[in-house]
Amino acid sequence: MSNTRNTQDSQSSQKSQNSQNSRKQTDSTADDRPSPMEVLRQARGQLEELTGMTAESVSSFEQTEHGWALEVEVLELERVPDTMSLMASYQVELDGNGQLTGYRRVRRYERGRSDPRRSGGR
Repeated sequence: MSNTRNTQDSQSSQKSQNSQNSRKQTDSTADDRPSPMEVLRQARGQLEELTGMTAESVSSFEQTEHGWALEVEVLELERVPDTMSLMASYQVELDGNGQLTGYRRVRRYERGRSDPRRSGGR
């Protein structure tokens, strides 16, 4: 009976160890990739560094097949009053590790202006 119990204890211990090792491998894999918040911070910082302009907000953010796609609102030209400052939307692409792979300006507008209405009431 004692021998059977030792075998069961040994098997139980082995299962527990395997489960912990599996969790560690999963955790380390997840830790290698940046979290969405880290990607947002990296994207804003990298865009600011490249353009020399202040990234004010992220208006869209999604994970893609190749990494991440964001639209970042940037202050291009500060004016007085503030509502006349020139803003721009930049489309930013990042790889799976959060490194910027490309960007382009998709629109410019005055801070105080809203988007024109689309037909169809939207």
